[in-house]
Amino acid sequence: MRVLAAMSGGVDSAVAAARAVAAGHEVTGVHLALSAKPGTLRTGARGCCTVEDSRDARRAADILGIPFYVWDFAERFTEEVIDSFVGEYAAGRTPNPCMTCNEKIKFEALLDKAIALGFDAVCTGHYARLSLVDETPVLRRSRDDSKDQSYVLASLTAEQLRHAMFPLGDSLKTEVRAEADERDLAVAQKPDSHDICFIPDGDTKKFLESKLGERPGNLVDADSGAVLGEHSGVHGFTVGQRKGLGIDAPAPDGRPRYVLSLEPVSGDVKVGNADHLGVTEIDATRPIWPSEQPLSGPTECAVQIRAHGETAEAVAEVADGTVRVRLREEMKGVAPGQSVVLYHPEAEGDLVLGSAKISATR
Repeated sequence: MRVLAAMSGGVDSAVAAARAVAAGHEVTGVHLALSAKPGTLRTGARGCCTVEDSRDARRAADILGIPFYVWDFAERFTEEVIDSFVGEYAAGRTPNPCMTCNEKIKFEALLDKAIALGFDAVCTGHYARLSLVDETPVLRRSRDDSKDQSYVLASLTAEQLRHAMFPLGDSLKTEVRAEADERDLAVAQKPDSHDICFIPDGDTKKFLESKLGERPGNLVDADSGAVLGEHSGVHGFTVGQRKGLGIDAPAPDGRPRYVLSLEPVSGDVKVGNADHLGVTEIDATRPIWPSEQPLSGPTECAVQIRAHGETAEAVAEVADGTVRVRLREEMKGVAPGQSVVLYHPEAEGDLVLGSAKISATR
C-alpha cells in the first residue's frame, strides 16, 4: 500500500514508520506543523510539534530512506483543537484535546488529504490494535497496558479506521525503544512528551486566563450555600479538583474540599467533601461506534472516563441519541465534557464498543 506515516519527531512514530517500510509498503513521512510560532526547543520533556521535533522526524525519515514533508496544519489545529478546548472550559466542561486532535486533525484533516493524494492509509505511533470482524475494523487496547491509547482513538469512525495503521499495538514501550536503537534512530531514548502539546509549560490555568481573561465568581459550599471565597473564572477548575481552590478556612469537619460542579452562567463553583463526588449514572451525547455496531438494548460493558484511568462495570443503552450509563459502583471526579469509552467486558476488556461526550451525571 501507499502509506503516509505521521511522524511527530518521537520514538513511537519513527518506529511505526520503520515497521511500515519493513512490511513492504511505499511509505512517505509527514510532520504536522501545528503552531504558527513553534519554539526552537522543547522545555524538558514537555510539549511536542516544535522545530526540534520536526528536525528529529526528518532525521528519522532520512535513516529510513523515505520521502519527508512538513505540512502546515496550524490554522486548522487552532480552530479545531485549541479554540474548542478554550470554549469547553469557558462553558464549565472538561475536554480531552488529544482525543479532539486524533479525531479532527490526524484522522480527518490529515487522512482526507492523504486519500486525496492517493495514499491508502495513515500510519501513526499510537499504542492500539486493529483487527477485522466481518470485514469491519475493530479497535482494541494495546498489549502494553501502561501505554494503551485506545481511549483517545475511540472517537474514530469505522471508515477512518479502515485507513489507519497502528504498528505498535502488539509491542511494549521497552521493545520499541530497543528496536529504535537497533535501527540507529537518534530518537531511541528521547523522552516522551506529556501534558498538553500547546501548553508546553503545563500551566493550563494560566493559558486559559490568557485566552479568556478574568471572569470573577464565587466559591460556594454545596451544603450550606455559604460563599467561601472568590475566583477569577470557572475555567480554572474541573470537577474533582482538590488543590488550588483558594479557600483560606478549612471545612468545619476538617475534611478536604473538592470541586463538585461548575456553573458558568452564574460563575459559581460549588465545593464539598468527597462523599458528594460519587456518581452512579452518566448521560453522554454524540455517540460514535467504531465498529458500526450501535448498542442494541441494555448492554453490559466496562467504562473508562480518562485516558489512563481505571474502568468500571456498567450497563449502557441508547435512548433518543443519548447514551445512558448505569454504573455498578460509584465513580468519582466524572466531569461533563469528558469522554466515556465503552469496552466489551467479554473480549478480555480490550475491544472498544463506542464513545460519547459526557453531558450530565447523577
